[in-house]
Amino acid sequence: MGVEHAYPEWKTMSATLSPSFRQQIASVYQHLSSVSEHDSQLRVRDGGWSRKEVLGHLIDSALNNHQRFVRASLDGAYDGPSYEQQGWVAMHGYQSMPWNSLLEHWRSQNELLCEVIDRIPEDRLESPCRVGGGAPITLRFLVEDYLTHLHHHLNQILRPAAAS
Repeated sequence: MGVEHAYPEWKTMSATLSPSFRQQIASVYQHLSSVSEHDSQLRVRDGGWSRKEVLGHLIDSALNNHQRFVRASLDGAYDGPSYEQQGWVAMHGYQSMPWNSLLEHWRSQNELLCEVIDRIPEDRLESPCRVGGGAPITLRFLVEDYLTHLHHHLNQILRPAAAS
């Protein structure tokens, strides 16, 4: 079952950067709290990350995007490094951390991002952002893409484990 079916209140942010993001984080947090320590260690697909590692990846994504959002909002542009996801997940050792601890980190980082998103000046949403030498995109696109990415991975975590 996907997040969009299990949690009808979850919506990808529109161009208006809906303030419901905070409510969505709280709701999804409740559902993630029901994942057991055992189930958090299971892989979301063969050869892929465990639920813990996917949640850790979402923490990394929040951390990387936090600085992008703030710098683009304050400076009117952002030009910075890409995110080497395999290395970051391995470096943090998320698989060995307790699920509840990871979940609290995830919630805290996203609540902080909610505060940042709420404060992005309207005229800065079109600020050019270049990540890892890629083509420029807008801050608005970065925020919306972050939320789409979050939705995708939460769907992976909340999907029932495949039968082995």
